[in-house]
Amino acid sequence: MKIGATIVIDLGKTLSKVTLWDADGRLLDRQTRPNTPFLAGGLRRLDVEGIGGWLIEALSAHAGYPVQAIVPVGHAAAFAAIRNDNLAFPPLDYEQSIPDDVFETYRAQRDPFEVTGSPQLPAGLNLGAQIWWAERIHPEAMAEATLLPWAQYWAWFLSGKSVSEVTSLGCHSDLWEPASRDFSPMAQRLGWATRFAPLVLAGDTAGRLRPEIARATGLSADVRVLAGLHDSNAALHAAHGFAELADQDATVLSTGTWFIAMRRPGEVAESAVLPAGRDCLINVDVEGCPVPSARFMGGREIESVIGIDTRRVDIKPDQPALLAAVPGLLECGAMLLPTLAPGCGPFPDHGARWISEPTDWHARRAAMCLYAALVADAALDLIGSRGCLLVEGRFAEAEVFVHALAALRPQTQVLTANAHNDVSFGAIRLLNPDLRPQGDLTPVEPLSGDIQAYREQWRAAFEPHP
Repeated sequence: MKIGATIVIDLGKTLSKVTLWDADGRLLDRQTRPNTPFLAGGLRRLDVEGIGGWLIEALSAHAGYPVQAIVPVGHAAAFAAIRNDNLAFPPLDYEQSIPDDVFETYRAQRDPFEVTGSPQLPAGLNLGAQIWWAERIHPEAMAEATLLPWAQYWAWFLSGKSVSEVTSLGCHSDLWEPASRDFSPMAQRLGWATRFAPLVLAGDTAGRLRPEIARATGLSADVRVLAGLHDSNAALHAAHGFAELADQDATVLSTGTWFIAMRRPGEVAESAVLPAGRDCLINVDVEGCPVPSARFMGGREIESVIGIDTRRVDIKPDQPALLAAVPGLLECGAMLLPTLAPGCGPFPDHGARWISEPTDWHARRAAMCLYAALVADAALDLIGSRGCLLVEGRFAEAEVFVHALAALRPQTQVLTANAHNDVSFGAIRLLNPDLRPQGDLTPVEPLSGDIQAYREQWRAAFEPHP
């Protein structure tokens, strides 16, 4: 059944996005805002006030449309504490380091990886570590607060209703046990399970738009606000709208600040067969099913080398020049070794260094694309990816990256889709599962040149020899 227009709000680590969609799944408008953490009490916090103010303005731009629903999407490494119908304190930024003594006591509480599918991660990437620390920083507020995952905080912001949802709780949080589809033993033992708002499905209605939000935006007070979901799971949900991927073993590689590979349906996911120390994890999809996953901080690593404000690796006019730089890189063996994000990815304990570091600007950016493809290839191996691979997100437009990935994985059919809207399209499919993505999947041709030999040189340069 068709509905009116839908708005998706996507609150990522780097960008906040608002997209407007019609009932047939066509994108009508897209607005973005860079996110900048701020310091409060010497700690990095998420800019909820700035995001919230911008969100009201962005929603106001759509007051003339028949909007019937809003779906929040967010990353899964933040939580909000609601006390007396107010945000008790700004959420912590997951890149804020946690004191060693706090980390040590927290890690003594964690359940084994085989139980939760959550690896031990640095800083606040395990949501449980943030909650443990927050109880020590804000003891009074935490004792009385209702806890919400990041996406569901924005459902509360818009509707005033508090709910929790499984794709957010089940993402490297330490809080969820995928096999039992319930909170982890640690979360139950520490009393956190009862502190989170009631669990609902991602597509359930959290509530209607707050009257004051309706007045400020010009939207109807009857607009439904859905519970929402984790961003990478939204991309997975979008991908399975393609008939080519719906009923086979397929992997989605979502690219942005994080590159996250999620394999579904595949075989039954068992945490025990994944290497916990190499940034593998078990995600949970919108139906609560386990999804073997692997990730690395690809977007952040690329930007750390080429700069955020310089010409990006995915800018369309530069693609021919970047591709033309590849043969020279392969010939001279210019390469970056992992890892630029310590503690993350399939090679978390290796320190990054260049071999024959290129100085030409096109060659440097092309080398970063080869680096991302090599790391992605390793991550995909860890989760047993085969069959089809759909690359989505910003870096699906980085041609050196996707063509190199196709060359590295000759037994895999590598495909790309629209690079900007797969997460939000997955969100609107919660309202209408019969929606099919506009346009076709695009097969990716392998990069020419001996990329297999380049990979052997790359791995031999840092992996221990037998």
